[in-house]
Amino acid sequence: MVAEPISVWDYERLAEEKLDANALAYFAGGAGDEVTLRDNLAAFERRKLRPRMLVDVSSVTTATTVLDTDVSMPVLIAPLAFQRMAHPDGERATARAAASAGTILCLSSAATRSPREVHEACEAKGTRWFQVYVFSDRALTEGLIDEAVECGFGALVLTVDVPYLGRRERDLRIDFRLPEELEPYAERLKGFDATLSWRDLEWLAGYGLPVVVKGLLTAEDARLACEHGAAAVVVSNHGGRQLDGVQASIDALPEVVEAVDGRAEVLLDGGVRRGTDALKALALGARAVLIGRAMLWGLAVNGERGVVHVLELLRAEIELGLALLGCSSPSEVTRAHVT
Repeated sequence: MVAEPISVWDYERLAEEKLDANALAYFAGGAGDEVTLRDNLAAFERRKLRPRMLVDVSSVTTATTVLDTDVSMPVLIAPLAFQRMAHPDGERATARAAASAGTILCLSSAATRSPREVHEACEAKGTRWFQVYVFSDRALTEGLIDEAVECGFGALVLTVDVPYLGRRERDLRIDFRLPEELEPYAERLKGFDATLSWRDLEWLAGYGLPVVVKGLLTAEDARLACEHGAAAVVVSNHGGRQLDGVQASIDALPEVVEAVDGRAEVLLDGGVRRGTDALKALALGARAVLIGRAMLWGLAVNGERGVVHVLELLRAEIELGLALLGCSSPSEVTRAHVT
């Protein structure tokens, strides 16, 4: 039993004790044999930092920008569905925590709170992006986007790695079911638009917001995203929940960065549990990382305060890591700092 959580790992252990088996299987599980799920973590361990000495680090900041938005650290909150399974306040608590911590929340199309509810819960404070699943019912998708735009969300994040849901065997073994009060939110996930193509980026761009393409793992797709107007791309394998056996996100990052070649910002999610993980991603060319499960464990344990504390822990780890690496800000972290 962890008394006082001092790391994301502590929060994960506490969350495992607190969540029921149904919710834990959903949030913790991956696709197939969960090879990619495990490798997302192991791939960070394989990479080693290269600190430089006798550098003036008397003043260190974790602040940076993402799509011209000031953030307190290079850590954003990834879109994660059905957060009310983890805590009654769900996405409202997460959004308030992100605003309090000075970072960006990406709200899922499969959220259990609407864009307007989340906007109002934050009293319009903070920056939010809206993650887009394109459902077979385009009117449903368009209605959610319209609401997000009306509520001042700052970008649209198109998730492109889910033409169909991956086979998540933990869910199958436990016969996963949403709690009855959340069942209406699952209806929309019964049909994704499998005809989605690169032309749909141009449709999304018509809303007048930056478009972020989430779920890329190859140079070929990164180039196509840039050619179709993406403002940013997220290197992601959906937390190991879609196609098992693909590369860990951090392993795919260098080729995507090279292919983008400065035409768009590059973000990463998958396997981030420490501030040093974020630093390794920055060294390989990411602008920032997104956290999903790490945030979720904080939410499950202590609601809004748990998410705030997770973000505080990661920010403190990044600050110390920068200083020990010999960097005074995220912008000073380069390829020379990792091997």
